[in-house]
Amino acid sequence: MDKQTLAVYIDHTVLKPEAAQNDVTKLCNEALEYKFASVCINPSYVKHAYSILKDSEVKVCTVVGFPLGATLPEVKAFEAVKAIENGATEVDMVINIGALKSGNLALVEEDIKAVVDACKEKALLKVIIETCLLTDEEKVIACELSKKAGADYVKTSTGFSTAGAKAEDIALMRKTVGEEMGVKASGGVKNLEIALKMIEAGASRIGASASISIVNEL
Repeated sequence: MDKQTLAVYIDHTVLKPEAAQNDVTKLCNEALEYKFASVCINPSYVKHAYSILKDSEVKVCTVVGFPLGATLPEVKAFEAVKAIENGATEVDMVINIGALKSGNLALVEEDIKAVVDACKEKALLKVIIETCLLTDEEKVIACELSKKAGADYVKTSTGFSTAGAKAEDIALMRKTVGEEMGVKASGGVKNLEIALKMIEAGASRIGASASISIVNEL
């Protein structure tokens, strides 16, 4: 795999709360230079990122219900609508983890569907299931509900919980959703070895803040 082939797998990410506008500008310029798939940023910076990236192939990705997933479905949907209005063409939402843990699967599906509807024909939707907080059975259920609701991707992690992506979780998610959905590995993808393991396990996208050092290992 060469640098450019790997770069198009990567969502170049800065989601830390203290990220300043200059950090986002730098992120966008790096994404343009390395031709990453997207930049993944907090919603308040979407308009700024779009102003830099609008004439390029680099997508603007943002997060919804982040990082806890515990807001109401209609709030997540509203967040998605506003983000899309501001220039986002990819949305990474966090599921209602507590509802899944409670066995309230109808709410989990409603939650995802609300954002699916908000993104329909306007933005790609990735569903963060936060694998480190789930049993294998719950991971499968979360993936099945995401697929049923019409999401485009399932994603492992926010990067803000107890652990990030694991290759075995990627393999399980890929097996569950099949080939027609995307699978994103995110959280703790810090070097080339980990990134390649994720791709080998079935990841079609990688979220990373160490993107440049990862591709420069090649």
